[in-house]
Amino acid sequence: MPEATAGSRLSAFIQLIRQSLNGEAQDYTTGSIRRAVILLAIPMILEMCMESVFAVVDIFFVSHLGKHAVSTVGLTESVITIVYSLAIGISMAATAIVARRVGEKDYKAASKAAAQSVLVATVITIAISITGVVFAADILRLIGAEAATIESGTIYTRIIFGGSIVIMLLFLINGIFRGAGDAMMAMKSLWIANISNIILCPLLIRGFGPVPAMGLTGAAIATTIGRGIGVCYQLYHLLNGQKLVRFGLRQLRPDWPLIRSVIDIAWPATLQFIIASGSWIVLASLVVTTGHSEASAGYQIAIRIIMFFLLPAWGLSNAAATLTGQNLGALQPLRAEESVLKTAKYNAIFMGSMSVLLIVFAKPIIAFFTKDTQIADYGILAVRILSAGYIFYGVGMVMANAFNGAGDTRTPTLINLIGFWCFQVPLAYALAKATTLGVTGVFIAVPVAETAISIAAFLLFKQGKWKLKKV
Repeated sequence: MPEATAGSRLSAFIQLIRQSLNGEAQDYTTGSIRRAVILLAIPMILEMCMESVFAVVDIFFVSHLGKHAVSTVGLTESVITIVYSLAIGISMAATAIVARRVGEKDYKAASKAAAQSVLVATVITIAISITGVVFAADILRLIGAEAATIESGTIYTRIIFGGSIVIMLLFLINGIFRGAGDAMMAMKSLWIANISNIILCPLLIRGFGPVPAMGLTGAAIATTIGRGIGVCYQLYHLLNGQKLVRFGLRQLRPDWPLIRSVIDIAWPATLQFIIASGSWIVLASLVVTTGHSEASAGYQIAIRIIMFFLLPAWGLSNAAATLTGQNLGALQPLRAEESVLKTAKYNAIFMGSMSVLLIVFAKPIIAFFTKDTQIADYGILAVRILSAGYIFYGVGMVMANAFNGAGDTRTPTLINLIGFWCFQVPLAYALAKATTLGVTGVFIAVPVAETAISIAAFLLFKQGKWKLKKV
């Protein structure tokens, strides 16, 4: 009997996985919450798994070009996270509004909000791209890059900034799909983008047949083209009229009241991630000035590994945003709260197991990326310290996404401002400069601050004010 029960449960779970991957529209405002979380989470986790693979593949090929190449990529991404922050911020606004309208079953309004979000994002990104292309070398110099890094990496930085529009749209349109509950389409888009990059990256870095070896420049071109292919796939499905959220060119005509609504939610969400990414820029600069290129290279490799396991957890936490928005739209705040708590529980279990894995196997994992003993030592140390706070990272990101999914983007923004700039950055400086810890102090400051941020977010979530947010 127990075997039959176990077999039937396994069969039901496999059926649920198949259902989550077949792309059919689902109503997440009724039925089992556990089932709703799983249906959304599986494609969202797979989506972020591919993003994790992309980041690791990218640094794997670049790491063979030398420490200055690794430092260039790391420092550029520290700055380009401003674009990521804007993309995530605007996508959070799109997710919140689209999810709320879908919960209300007003699909035309959801499509109109999606179109206006794309319009806002495009205008903003054009200005950022121009600035990045013109001042690429100055940007690297400003964040502490060495002269050799600036000389070899300026073109890379220029190309990445020049292609900012594909970064923006890839994040934003996937946010639209997730808000509509179409997690499978978001997954497919990112998989297409990253598989394209994985194929192009070694070809353009090392060269193949008539294709010349372009080194670091090839890595930038491969990344931009790969993301561009993913965006083309997204736009095709948004414009062909077959999805729940769909729009034509007429809906891109400015609707100023709706644009104001998007911006009202987007600017705190954008600031929320700029605050976080800005603190990471400071930490990256502190590492390179304290431990020089070896420490910076080890730290950047470690960050890629940390993100490899963190991004799937972020995918799971995205389910909380969709479930919160749609259930609030359906006037079911208690169901929204229960959905978030279940998602946080699953994420904590996953992240706890990943923490043990990284602490135990940090050395062989780092050895896969570099043979330089100095770089490896810094990388191993960073991986072990940063991964120690994984359980709290997992819970914290679910809470943040729950607030954002409700349209309450200001609460996590305030948490980030206090947690990162009033606590993490001063703590990192104090440990690195006022003690003998050096770069180790910078590493320690991260899990300590993230734990405090997660606890604060959970306590504020339990107060329940987010349930009253109007979108």
